[in-house]
Amino acid sequence: MKQKVFLVAVLLSVTFLSNAQGLNTLTKEEKKAGWELLFNGKNLDGWKIFQGGDVKGWKVIDGILNNSGVGSDHGGDIISKKQFKDFELYLEWKIAPKSNSGVFIRVQEGDTKKIYETGPEYQLLDDKGWPTKLDDSQYSGANYAMHTPQGAEVNPIDEWNTTRIVVKGSQVQHFLNGKKVVEYELWTDEWKTLKSECKWKDKPLYGMAKKGHIGLQDHGGLTQFRNIKIRKL
Repeated sequence: MKQKVFLVAVLLSVTFLSNAQGLNTLTKEEKKAGWELLFNGKNLDGWKIFQGGDVKGWKVIDGILNNSGVGSDHGGDIISKKQFKDFELYLEWKIAPKSNSGVFIRVQEGDTKKIYETGPEYQLLDDKGWPTKLDDSQYSGANYAMHTPQGAEVNPIDEWNTTRIVVKGSQVQHFLNGKKVVEYELWTDEWKTLKSECKWKDKPLYGMAKKGHIGLQDHGGLTQFRNIKIRKL
C-alpha cells in the first residue's frame, strides 16, 4: 500500500508540471501543491559552494543557470542552502557536446572533500557523443556507478531534457523525459552489496544521509539548468 500511495503522489504531480508556463516560475496549481523554486532565474540566492565559499564559476544568463563549462577547479559543485528529507525534484537541463554533470540528493558536508562521496548522483551526460566507452551505470538517468537506467532516451544535444527525482524514505525513483528509468531502495542488503562492489566501497558516508542538500555538478564541459523546483513529500 505504501508504494501504491507513493506512486499516486508522483503521478499527480505530473499534471502540475506539465501545466507550468513561463521560465523559472510556478503556477497557482504548483504553489497550492507545495512546489517552491530552487532557482529564481536571476541569481544564485539559495545556493552555495559545497564545503563553503562564494559561488564564482557559475553564471545566470537570460534566466539559464550555467556551470563554468571547464570543470570543478573553476566553478565548484554547488548545493542548495536548504536541506530536504522526502521530496520530489524537477529540473530541465541541456548539455554541451562531450560534457558530463550530475544532480545529487541528500548531500552532507563535513568529513568529505568530494560531493559524490556523500550524495547519490543522477547522471547527466552527452550519451551519444561521449568519446570513451561507458559502463552501463554511467549513462544519463543512472544512479551513477550503482543502478543502470532502463529505456532512457536523451534528447538531441541542442534540446532540453527533463529530470524528476522522487525520494521517499529509502525509496528513490529517477525519471528522464517523462519516463521512469531507475528505481531503487537505499540501505537494503542488495544496495549494500552493490556499494561494496563499486567505487563507493571505501566511502562510508555515501548514500547514508536521510536528509541533505540538493547538489549540481561542475565536472567537465558546459551544462545548463532551468526551472529547478522542489516540493516536500
